[in-house]
Amino acid sequence: MPEEPTIWLTQEAFDKLSAELEQLRTVGRKDVTERIASARSEGDLSENGGYHAAREEQGQMEARIKQLEYMLREAKVGDGLLVYTVAYFGDEDDTETFVLGSREMLAIGAVDAQVYSPTSPLGAAVINAEAGDEVSYVAPNGKTIQVTVLEVAPYTG
Repeated sequence: MPEEPTIWLTQEAFDKLSAELEQLRTVGRKDVTERIASARSEGDLSENGGYHAAREEQGQMEARIKQLEYMLREAKVGDGLLVYTVAYFGDEDDTETFVLGSREMLAIGAVDAQVYSPTSPLGAAVINAEAGDEVSYVAPNGKTIQVTVLEVAPYTG
């Protein structure tokens, strides 16, 4: 079984995800539990849309809580976050700069750059590369894409 990639987060991302987890564990759970109890008191649950919607929301919230707990428990905060600049083979003007880390950072606005997961095709290709290395990966459409790593630098925000 392959080793799980390191989950790199900025301190800001770690703090925002921790706050989201705390909100879900306290206010979120209380609110959804109250909605379930209210809908349950209306009687017949088999045709009670409010009850089923609240139960669905509860399931999604509990899944998010588990995801956040895992991510925050396994996360490495700070120093290992890297910014990669790559050029697509055959076109030195076609470059892309991105952070290799958890896509959660982008979702919560904790980084001001594109973010690729280390498990994405491009992320996995460049994870141990250095400036000057040529690497290739298979895109989701099945096409092999070759890139040259132009620069690898620590993320400074």
